[in-house]
Amino acid sequence: MLPAAAAFYFPWEVNSGAVQEGKSVRVFGKLVCYQPEESRATLSAQHASKEHHVAVHTLFVEPFNPIIGAQYIVLGEIENAEGVGAMVRARVLNCVDGVNVALLQKAINEQRSFFEEREPPREDAQAT
Repeated sequence: MLPAAAAFYFPWEVNSGAVQEGKSVRVFGKLVCYQPEESRATLSAQHASKEHHVAVHTLFVEPFNPIIGAQYIVLGEIENAEGVGAMVRARVLNCVDGVNVALLQKAINEQRSFFEEREPPREDAQAT
């Protein structure tokens, strides 16, 4: 069985615990660290004057040629790792260096608004 379609999440949402374990996600960030012996990479993104990091398990996408400082988009599932917290087990890891991050964030927010408008009203909201 294929995993569910992945929605974009911001790195700060992944770290806050807003995303459940096992959920398929797409996350972006700048590659700041790669540890091939542990099959682990770290992506970083800036939000509200704070740097947010997302751990990525890279076993399924290796070997790959990491470019430290380049922008990446990762597609995978959330898992809780001991000592790390939420980690993305990558199925796809693409270098998208040169992407306009501000425009990407705006597009993600617009997509969320579109899907919220399309979503039918929930039963419990109609009862009140």
